[in-house]
Amino acid sequence: MAGKTGGTGTSLRGERPHRRRIQPAEIRIDDLMSAAADLFIAHGIEATTVDHIVARAGVAKGTFYHYFNTKTDVIRALRERFSQDFLSRVAAAIAACPRDEHAARLSAWINGAVATYLANFRLHDVVFHDFPHSQRQSREKDEVIAQLAVLLEEGRAAGVWAVPQSRAVALVLFDGMHGVVDDAIAAGEHAPEPLCHLLSGLFLRMLAI
Repeated sequence: MAGKTGGTGTSLRGERPHRRRIQPAEIRIDDLMSAAADLFIAHGIEATTVDHIVARAGVAKGTFYHYFNTKTDVIRALRERFSQDFLSRVAAAIAACPRDEHAARLSAWINGAVATYLANFRLHDVVFHDFPHSQRQSREKDEVIAQLAVLLEEGRAAGVWAVPQSRAVALVLFDGMHGVVDDAIAAGEHAPEPLCHLLSGLFLRMLAI
C-alpha cells in the first residue's frame, strides 16, 4: 500500500546514482514520495532531509522543489496516498461480494481494512504521527467513514440489521477495528485472519436485529 516502501536497513546517503533520463512527472513524484517513505520509516522524519530524499530517489534537488515546497508537503502527499490506497483496497474487497450479501460485504470491509492496515502500519505511524486531537475531523478519515456508512446503510435498508445512524455506527466500527489491530501490532501479532474472524463476529452480533 502507499507505494514502494521498506528498506529499513538503508543508509541516509548514496542509495542511488542520479538518473538523467526524462521521466513523466507522475513517476518523478512517485519516486520522491517512495524514497521519502522508505527513509521516514527507517530513520524518522526529523533525521531525514531533502538531500537524503533526492539522493535516495536519484534526482536533483531542484526536482524535489519543482513538485514540493517542503518536507511537510511530502508527508501530506503520503498521507493522501495512504488513504486513497486504503479506500481502493477495501472497495475492491467489497466489490468481490454480491450487492445483496450484506454480512459478507461487511466482512469483506473488515478483511480489506485489517489486511491493508497491518501491511502498512509503519507508514501509517509515520504520516499520521503529528495528527492533533484538536483536529477532530480530517478529510482522509471522513472518506473512510463515508465508505463504511454506505455499506451499513445498504444493509439497514435491506432489513438485515438495525443501524440507527449509519455514520455514528461506522465511527464505532472503524475506531474499534483500529484499536484491535493496534493492540495486536503492539503484541507482535501481525496475522490478519484471527483479527478478521474476531471483528466480524463482534460487529455482526452488534448489528443484529
